[in-house]
Amino acid sequence: MESLNATKKEWIGLLVLALPCMLYSMDLMVLNLAIPQLSLDLHPSASQLLWIVDIYGFFLAGSLITMGTLGDLIGRRKILLVGSSIFAVASAIAAFSRSAEMLIVMRAIQGIAGATLAPSTLSLIRVLFKNPKQRAQAVGLWGTSFSLGGLIGPLVGGALIEHFWWGSVFLINVPILILLLIIAPKLLPEFKDENGGKLDLLSAAVSLVSILLIVFALKKFAEVGFQAVAVISAIVGLALGGFFIRRQEQLEHPLIDVNLFKGFTFNALILTNSLTMSVFFGTFLFQTQYIQLVMGFSPLLAGMWSLPSTVAMIISSSLSPQLAKKIKPAFIMGFGLFLGAIGFIIISRVNGAQDLGWLILGSVFQSLGTPPVLLFTTNMLVNSAPPEKAGAAAAISETGNEMGGALGIAILGSVGTFIYRQQMSQIILGNINPGIKKVASTTLENAIEIAKSAGSASESLISQSKGAYTMAFSSVMLIGSAVLAMLSVLVIAKLHHVKLEDEHGDHS
Repeated sequence: MESLNATKKEWIGLLVLALPCMLYSMDLMVLNLAIPQLSLDLHPSASQLLWIVDIYGFFLAGSLITMGTLGDLIGRRKILLVGSSIFAVASAIAAFSRSAEMLIVMRAIQGIAGATLAPSTLSLIRVLFKNPKQRAQAVGLWGTSFSLGGLIGPLVGGALIEHFWWGSVFLINVPILILLLIIAPKLLPEFKDENGGKLDLLSAAVSLVSILLIVFALKKFAEVGFQAVAVISAIVGLALGGFFIRRQEQLEHPLIDVNLFKGFTFNALILTNSLTMSVFFGTFLFQTQYIQLVMGFSPLLAGMWSLPSTVAMIISSSLSPQLAKKIKPAFIMGFGLFLGAIGFIIISRVNGAQDLGWLILGSVFQSLGTPPVLLFTTNMLVNSAPPEKAGAAAAISETGNEMGGALGIAILGSVGTFIYRQQMSQIILGNINPGIKKVASTTLENAIEIAKSAGSASESLISQSKGAYTMAFSSVMLIGSAVLAMLSVLVIAKLHHVKLEDEHGDHS
């Protein structure tokens, strides 16, 4: 009888699969560190800056299920290699972008290519490891690769930006992906789902366009206020979303099984997972910018000061599953969310470089509280669905995860931009050129740069711009705190009966 135990080849194959996952989390961290330099070079508007940061997440989230279905049809290894090739080329072009529009397009292509990575790697792990115990270990190591990317990302990114230009943070992807393309065909098996459904291109296109139109409306509102273009975009986006849902109900092989959303437990878990991701990523962008632009630290130092929170996240990720053996998962998640809410209150009180210690403490609190929520809700979502729909539930969970993070950057970023603009509209700078004030009101990066042309009013412009940004920063942190506090109550009150394994929730 053939042994189910994995050999050395399978474990080396796991390391190969971990490479693109590590890159995924590294990319997010290093891009945030590069924002100040990037802004000075490409001069993006407030809306373009938000698109640069989060269009990757939107295209990735919008393409996940599509790429998962495509992988079933043409082969998981094949789509992993094709996606990695496109990701490498897009990264190289992004590094040498000459305009904000060019970088946004390259980030969108990265997102579509990135959507091939996580589903393919996880599916191939299931093929490589037949032994359930070894498979569990492999999935754990696969998850750790994301944390490892988050740990080394700030150091590598900070060092690169310190000594080179902002585009160098994209080039680090290229050699790693080339290594993957060379080794993967020799170590990874091909896998196709012979019973996989057909790819409905119309559903894929409609879902993506719907998401982008709604987010475009949010960004336009933050940038220019209540205008017809924002209203029309929102209406069309919502209408397309409604059409997408109705189409899924009629298709034999839908991209998303909407029947899963008829259960309260499933919906509560999706909401908890997505909103936690929204708050985590939406506030992280503000924190990295605040450390550099208001506190005045270099990219390398900013990366180093983010390490304590990354270490806290790794510790929490390791301890949470052990605690769940003795304590109900909902209570662990509820406490974690409450701890995160306290962390954001602490961060909201920060006012300048002298409060760096409080910023780090608040970030550590938040990083300790987030991992159990993200770890447990994924398992609970799969177990709250009927056994025959576990695969569909896993796909929805992953999509909700990515969509939550992207929406957090979009919505909290838009709120922060709106508050910053409102504060800047109230400042008084004597006889300063109105054009200078208008440019300074778009982003703090632009305010610091344009201050060079403000003459005697430059110091006052920088000081008041930083004050306006601090107000926006504090407001966003308090919003994050309120969301986590609300979720803490929801989780403890409504999800205390849900277990991590072998438990099916409410489908009524």
